Amino acid sequence: MRFLDETTTAALITEEMAYSAARAALVAATSGTSFPSVHGHGSDPANRFTVKSGASAELAGVKVGSFWPGNDALGLARHSSTILLFDQSVGRIEAVVEAARVNALRTAAADAVAADALARPDATTLGVFGTGNQALHECLALARIRPLSTVRVVGRSAERTEVFVDRLAAHGIDAEPASAQQACGSDIVVTATTAREPLFDADWVRPGTHLASMGSDSPGKQEMPVEIAHRARLFCDLPAQSRAIGEFQHVSGDIEAGRLTLTAIGDVLTGQASGRRSEDDITVFDSSGIALQDLYIAAALLAAHGS
Repeated sequence: MRFLDETTTAALITEEMAYSAARAALVAATSGTSFPSVHGHGSDPANRFTVKSGASAELAGVKVGSFWPGNDALGLARHSSTILLFDQSVGRIEAVVEAARVNALRTAAADAVAADALARPDATTLGVFGTGNQALHECLALARIRPLSTVRVVGRSAERTEVFVDRLAAHGIDAEPASAQQACGSDIVVTATTAREPLFDADWVRPGTHLASMGSDSPGKQEMPVEIAHRARLFCDLPAQSRAIGEFQHVSGDIEAGRLTLTAIGDVLTGQASGRRSEDDITVFDSSGIALQDLYIAAALLAAHGS
């Protein structure tokens, strides 16, 4: 059995590797299988974990992600991620890959793949809700696929927002603190929060905007107003999961009744469905996260390690 620890994978991962793996996984999702996510908690209910599993023509396995908020006091990361790949000939674990830092890049890469397919080619401004580590990687990934001139940052704390702006500047990205309405005037808007209610008013979003929600990944979470779904073209990584635990859980009834159409981004990438149809289209991508993304990035890491 092969094992890659956190230090090894953090050193191996690159944005290019994450982007390629995310794109391959989203394409594979159109013909592969992603099983329902399992949500659980530790003996202390504040400590939570999620189990996601899936299979494609090449890979099968499981990702376990955990969130232990008390780790801050211990000087440890709150999030961890471990990927298990099966040897499908005998049903035993073939590889174990620790991937906490990798998980942040993998998630951001999926949003970048979708944005590259859906955002206007001339998009140059980004509005980001959130000032955490994931929000940073979202900005970095999107800066690779569009020439961002300005990033407008919306945070709950003025101090953390300023720190985040400085972190982006260190990566050569111009950024500024902004209100929610100002951020919604951007060409691309990304929400990277743990919100359970809308972060902005649908009327603030201009025609031609591309929006991405990556924070809604369990029942009750919500980052965008439901009204925007009725003005936009809707896309996601996996429709069944998006309607159950993703951003579109809040309009699932309209989707099931045929009043709204939800399209897998993999179908756009393979030419089976159209993406943006005009400069005025508002597009929304819901990234609730699927196991195939983890399996493909684990395979890429193992190949890069070569042992």
